[in-house]
Amino acid sequence: MAIVYDTFQQEAPSRLPLLFATAADRTVAWRDGAAVTAAQFLGHVRQVAAQLPATAATVNLCEDRYAFLVAFCAIALRGQTNLLPSSRAPQAVDEVMAAHPGCHVLGDLPLDLAPPRYQTMSPLEATAESSDFVLPLIDADQVVAIGYTSGSTGAPSANRKTWRSFHASTEGNLRMLRAELGQRFEVVATVPPQHMYGIEMSVLLPLLGDIGIHAGRPFFPADVAAALAEVPAPRVLVTTPVHLRALVDSGIALPPLAAMVSATAPLSGELALAAEQRFGAPLLEVFGSTETCVFASRRASVQEEWSLFDGVQLHPQPDGTLVDAPQLDDAVALADLVSLHDGGRRFRLRGRRADLLEIAGKRASLADLTRRLLAIPGVRDGVMLQLDDADTIGVRRIAAVVVAPGLDEHTILDALRRAIDPLFLPRPLRLVDALPRNETGKLPRAALLALLQTADEGHSPN
Repeated sequence: MAIVYDTFQQEAPSRLPLLFATAADRTVAWRDGAAVTAAQFLGHVRQVAAQLPATAATVNLCEDRYAFLVAFCAIALRGQTNLLPSSRAPQAVDEVMAAHPGCHVLGDLPLDLAPPRYQTMSPLEATAESSDFVLPLIDADQVVAIGYTSGSTGAPSANRKTWRSFHASTEGNLRMLRAELGQRFEVVATVPPQHMYGIEMSVLLPLLGDIGIHAGRPFFPADVAAALAEVPAPRVLVTTPVHLRALVDSGIALPPLAAMVSATAPLSGELALAAEQRFGAPLLEVFGSTETCVFASRRASVQEEWSLFDGVQLHPQPDGTLVDAPQLDDAVALADLVSLHDGGRRFRLRGRRADLLEIAGKRASLADLTRRLLAIPGVRDGVMLQLDDADTIGVRRIAAVVVAPGLDEHTILDALRRAIDPLFLPRPLRLVDALPRNETGKLPRAALLALLQTADEGHSPN
């Protein structure tokens, strides 16, 4: 085995490995029921890299997780940037392309409505012999990805990630996971690879740790069980609260798990405990953002406080929190309000400034109101939000959008009256078939307001 500078790049003063591997036969991924070795993986990466057009950036729209992983590395190997829209919706892709004139788009499937300059990846058939096995190096300061936020609190924003920052953030994730699981484990993920949580847990872990990733992205409980059965133990399921709830409620048995990991939305202690009891494995919740990557974790079934990763410091501010972390060049401001404990090594979330409500001198938080809504028997999903426009006396109303088959609005409001101050009762409360959650389970505010408007237009007062 040798480490060499890649032929696609010019020399740079500081380089870091594209892939961790001590041997050519190290398993990087599980695809179609078979292991993909490091040598085969690098053969696929070089095959795709050689076919990429000369451009500064490429939108990575590959759906298959292994294809995304190969494309991600091929784009980086060419000295380009992976552009990661907040969703695969044509409008989201168009907005990213408009912000990066001349960029190309790479996918693994033909598209009926393909964006301009769309290229379909050729079949990944190349293999590499162990004698050809060399590990490429990437300029540590190369911007390998620009991730866009989900839009759950407003318009998506761009976040640049260098290869150095990804190495640093992955070190924290590996340290946290290995403390629970040991050195080697296999990952099945329900989250898409395009989003930062998916990048961290299903792209960077197999690249920079001795970890294998399942190529699929199972959605339904039966698909999750089948994917887990295709990888050896110890198995880790990377998922979201929405998928966890579906798995717990499904009654489907899963192959033995070593651990579960959850993020993208608040995880209640009740759901965490139910998942641990149902599947016999610890559930680790991670905390971070597209701006910061993951920087803290906890076991939600038994812990309210979050433990910071090594080298991370939080600095509470009146309107949020400044985060210092090894993966950040400068401190990043988050809207989350926290209180520090244990000499600053642990913290508790106190909500977000934007979530805090004050009406007629009384205070509440949208997060707590939503929690109480979801605690009502028969409510399967729901959210509370504050509308943008004020009423005639200057108060911005609280609204609720709820999925609760078998319940009517009056029943839900009666239950809420017993749980919250009447000043914070949602007006309106609208029942819908499903909430507009994105691929990671988040609720983009624009989509939520559009759904609420549609529900209002079709609502007939009693």
